[in-house]
Amino acid sequence: MSEAGGELTVAVVIASLGRPDLIDRMIERMARQTVLPAVLLFSVTAAADLPEGFAETDRVKAVFGRKGLPRQRNAALDWLGGGYDIVVFFDDDYVPSLLSVEKVAGFFRAHADVVGATGLVLADGINTSGIGAEEAMRIVAEHDDRGDFPCEIREDRIGLYGCNMAYRGAAIGPTRFDERLALYGWQEDIDFSMALRPRGRLVMTPAFAGVHQGVKHGRTPGLRLGYSQVINPVYLAAKGTMPIGFAARLMIRNILANHLKLLRPEPWVDRRGRAKGNWLGLFDAVRGRLTPERIEEL
Repeated sequence: MSEAGGELTVAVVIASLGRPDLIDRMIERMARQTVLPAVLLFSVTAAADLPEGFAETDRVKAVFGRKGLPRQRNAALDWLGGGYDIVVFFDDDYVPSLLSVEKVAGFFRAHADVVGATGLVLADGINTSGIGAEEAMRIVAEHDDRGDFPCEIREDRIGLYGCNMAYRGAAIGPTRFDERLALYGWQEDIDFSMALRPRGRLVMTPAFAGVHQGVKHGRTPGLRLGYSQVINPVYLAAKGTMPIGFAARLMIRNILANHLKLLRPEPWVDRRGRAKGNWLGLFDAVRGRLTPERIEEL
């Protein structure tokens, strides 16, 4: 657990599939941190997911398992075995500040009542065509140069944003991501966060920051995502890890967006596929068939 001198041990977990270029960049990014993570763990499905020449070291490791974000994150948690004070989950297309590990540790030292925190997202390309690597690194570099990392809680959250979220290892314990939320695991971050909420506060803080590029290659096809946009909130509301009102607003917002934009869809979004998936999800929900794992068959 804590290293000599009382410093918190920080494990950084990256689940990735078919994007070795992003893993290569993350290795370089983590090697330049002001405080190195105790371990940088990549959870992948095969050697092909890793960059050519990937080699494990004392601090850089890889674990192999079945495809799917919840499954891959669970494989990482099983590998970590509860031996680290803080577990940080970054998406593979997230560009963290070079002070991220240092600031994550400092934040959790300062806020003993917090079990999970999501950092400041300086820019997010998930709902646009995406943010290029050079632009993302420029934004982060400018933020790092300003040195603006207030170790404060900006707000309490229902759940955390999966592209960058950190938890106390002791709070995680045996809790795992729900593997019924297959493949992309849409809303798995909210589900996992809510499972830990009885153990302490879930918050947003500007103490650590980065840019989420929203890289489009390797993402879930429109049909599958559209199905998840309906069935996952209904499933999680029934499970009790998503407030019913939150689930309803999330579902309605996405259904409306997909249908209103059918005539003039964004080039990077399969609105027709998402709309079709929405209807498949609605039909299953009405019949009481709450099967988020069905996307593996679509």
